[in-house]
Amino acid sequence: MQIDSGFTFVLFGGTGDLSMRKILPALYEAHRGGMLSEQGRIVAVARHAADLNGYLDWMNTNVKAHVSKNGFDEAVWKRFIERIDYVKLDLGKSEDFVKLRDALEGHAGIRVFYLATGPSLFVPICRALAAVGLNLNSRIVLEKPLGYDLRSSNAINDAVGEIFAEEQIYRIDHYLGKEPVQNLLALRFGNALFEPLWRREWVESIQITIAEELGVEGRGDFYDNTGALRDMVQNHLLQLLSIVAMEPPHSMDSDSVRDEKLRVLRALKPIDSRDISKVAVRGQYHGGVIRGSSVPAYATEPGVKPQSTTETFVALKAEIENWRWSGVPFFLRTGKRLADRIAEIVVNFRPVPHSALGAPALRPGSNRLVIRLQPNEWIRLYCLAKQPGEGMNLASVHLDLAFDQFFKEGQMEAYQRLLLDVINGRLALFVRRDEQEAAWRWVEPILNEWATSTKPPKPYAAGTWGPAAASAMLAQHGTCWLEEEN
Repeated sequence: MQIDSGFTFVLFGGTGDLSMRKILPALYEAHRGGMLSEQGRIVAVARHAADLNGYLDWMNTNVKAHVSKNGFDEAVWKRFIERIDYVKLDLGKSEDFVKLRDALEGHAGIRVFYLATGPSLFVPICRALAAVGLNLNSRIVLEKPLGYDLRSSNAINDAVGEIFAEEQIYRIDHYLGKEPVQNLLALRFGNALFEPLWRREWVESIQITIAEELGVEGRGDFYDNTGALRDMVQNHLLQLLSIVAMEPPHSMDSDSVRDEKLRVLRALKPIDSRDISKVAVRGQYHGGVIRGSSVPAYATEPGVKPQSTTETFVALKAEIENWRWSGVPFFLRTGKRLADRIAEIVVNFRPVPHSALGAPALRPGSNRLVIRLQPNEWIRLYCLAKQPGEGMNLASVHLDLAFDQFFKEGQMEAYQRLLLDVINGRLALFVRRDEQEAAWRWVEPILNEWATSTKPPKPYAAGTWGPAAASAMLAQHGTCWLEEEN
């Protein structure tokens, strides 16, 4: 669907890695699909390129390689870059924001300011925009991480909230824009099949995993002051958990969806500091082998302190204290330098209460739903069926929900969907302030305990699935991580 009204999309950090790999390619794909108004303009803001020609040269050199999985179209690219303007801007110079304001004069429609910068620049940019009157008729997009803890997150939100109203603020979490997450909502709330089973009576446990093969990739200084709990759990994993566990909203408007997510986050069982070692595992990768290549230990990465106790792996057990989910463990896991790059949600249903067909039907997880978010995206339902031949021997089979076979349109990338939602003013897939506060409040006891602990993170070899303690935590509940069954 094309956006009919004009818009101006202002990209701060226009030459950054995020802009190069995700934001500009997503805007190109929206342009290629005819989803952007002809009156829509894109204004890149940076200080590295001297002028528009220099910026377009940078785009031609750096951005082209990240666009169009279905083949690059030079004619489409030329029309796309005709949308581009450029403003060379120094954030420390107030007169440069006057120059930005002048550059935006005459552009019709809503203004979107995307802050693809470090969080330390969020407040200065917002204040500078307000000083020249650019906070009116506009929307602001904030990338993670939004703060270092609850206090710093509130400080940023307070400062930004003095300039932009809550309905103008789009806190982005790209996992919420992924097609399988959207289809999870469709499966639950658009069909009578799954929702009656989506509760403690029928669900034995739920796993949510975001695993990376990569290390810190030259961001050692940043990561060593952040860690996996802040970088991945507080935002991505808890947002996915809230989507999985939320009650059916009365509609799909932004506040209805976000109200239900908030109820889940507020229902998370608080973690007592005395129990953290029982429900939380932190690890740090040592040297190892990934896809046949040796990789170094975290402590030897550039920018990392040699005696660092920063976690590169986290596994948690969460519980939701409400009627639907009481007693169902939610296992969350994320880490760097793991055995594979995957993001998935695994819903393990309870076994049948009695089986005349033998032990396989009584095994936990014999019925399960797997929602794969990356690298390839699919939903798969596992169940038991009779093996061909003599006797009644059961084997696991699966039904693939192959959406690409039913729909001719290709799947939309997460950033593309979310950027279109910003331009169109749809807030449902963006994080509201009270959601963010609830997530920080839940993880803060763990952050505080690990900050003062004298115990180092548990070591694990790069190329494995993390410390053995993460598997032991699930074994206490009679289950295991999905890959351990294969």
